[in-house]
Amino acid sequence: MKLLMLGWELPPHNSGGLGVACYHMAKALSDNGVDIDFVLPYSAEHPASEWMRVHASTDVRPRQRAESTLAYTASVGELRKIQAQYIDYVAQLVEDSPPDVIHAHDWLTMEAGMRAKEVSDAPLIVHVHATEFDRSASDNGNPLIHDIEYNGLMMADRIFAVSGITKSIIVQKYGIPADKIEVVHNAVDVSSFVEHEYDRATYRYIEHLRDEGHLVVSVLTRLTVQKGLTHFVRAAARASERYDRMVFLIAGDGEQRDELIALSAELGIADKVYFTGFIRGKQWRDAYSLSDVFVMSSVSEPFGLTALEAAHHDTALIISKQSGVGEVLSHILRYDYWDIDRLADQLVGIATSPALQSSLRIGVHNEYARLSWHDVAQRCLSHYDNLRHGVPA
Repeated sequence: MKLLMLGWELPPHNSGGLGVACYHMAKALSDNGVDIDFVLPYSAEHPASEWMRVHASTDVRPRQRAESTLAYTASVGELRKIQAQYIDYVAQLVEDSPPDVIHAHDWLTMEAGMRAKEVSDAPLIVHVHATEFDRSASDNGNPLIHDIEYNGLMMADRIFAVSGITKSIIVQKYGIPADKIEVVHNAVDVSSFVEHEYDRATYRYIEHLRDEGHLVVSVLTRLTVQKGLTHFVRAAARASERYDRMVFLIAGDGEQRDELIALSAELGIADKVYFTGFIRGKQWRDAYSLSDVFVMSSVSEPFGLTALEAAHHDTALIISKQSGVGEVLSHILRYDYWDIDRLADQLVGIATSPALQSSLRIGVHNEYARLSWHDVAQRCLSHYDNLRHGVPA
């Protein structure tokens, strides 16, 4: 089978979980004999080139692409220019080498997917990892992106949603029939976790506090309104009033950074909250290894691969009910993102009950490893075959 996959990033030049998911999904499909052309909007070397053809639609470098993507909230000019080149490249590619199926990831590639469908008449799958409703954490967001998402979802022959939460949003907000949408949860590739020796010196002061009996609670994410971090900081303050031996690590960067620092000071916990700034690689992995509890506080999180990464590092998980990863894990604590009292109760409960903490850590660690990208690939292949042969959803 010849597959055209359209994505906006791949490791190691990814800014989030989308690139990771695309990489492992494509790798699993390749392992099952699928012949893949993967188109990116930037030019760089990729390990994935060993098992699929990776195309660069522009001469833009990864950093330029990342900056233009982040800038869409203020100005879409540069990003739209990159997208236009991407669309033209894809149209020429499918004209020269028609695919059997087109698989486009998120709004950034939907227009190219629609154009490829027009040129080749191949069936189009639109894979939704997040909607503009998720990214804006509201019913507002960017009207242009809403239009692109609506058109892409309408023109798609089949839609993959990364969670039941995302499927509900697509149905309720865009009016798409539920039977057109298949929930395809993300997974984890255990073999991809590079074993490394944890370095206590990376977070030396927090390690000192941990040795003295402090519970280390972490979030590893972009510091944006979507992630519900103001609620997290307020819950941290509420929990600290009842249990003093607790510290909070906020790893990542984003437009809310200064606001969160100021809020921590206002609530009197500036000495308990530690901001790392943007990290990746060893510092990122060490942050997981340092953590006793990982919190996903998102207002709207379609899936949340970082929770699976935390589970791999033997960490207890607290996940907002608005996060899709909670659909595939049961050995976790859950709360509504806005319920700071509930989150504070859960943090104190873990801090004061070693048995609860141990049960959560062991349970979720045993659970996450059963999620397989091979199984995801098999589901994708089944839908590819049905589309090629005109079998209805």
